[in-house]
Amino acid sequence: MISESAALDSAFMALADPVRRSIIARLSRGPATVNELAEPFAISKQAVSKHIQVLEQAELVTRTRDAQRRPVHLNPARLEALTAWIDQYRLVREGQFRNLDAVLRSKAAARSDKPKESS
Repeated sequence: MISESAALDSAFMALADPVRRSIIARLSRGPATVNELAEPFAISKQAVSKHIQVLEQAELVTRTRDAQRRPVHLNPARLEALTAWIDQYRLVREGQFRNLDAVLRSKAAARSDKPKESS
């Protein structure tokens, strides 16, 4: 099993490509074959297969066998792990912004409470 850090690196590297992000977006609506995934792209089915292999190595997608079909499926657990990793940093930043907002509001309130000097 690969380390969590290596898994994150692999997943983010896989998602750095716009074709692979489009494939993930398409798979969010349900499983699809390589032919179905290749339709919107002006690249070969072989190229799409290579993109799928990168996504498989990053554990973002899986393939199953259904008679002659080999549909590709999104791996929601892996995406959830990425989201959880991102959320831990987002929550810290949101807390910092809330604190900054509170300081700015208190400073603005203090300025509006000061009596204005008359000329």
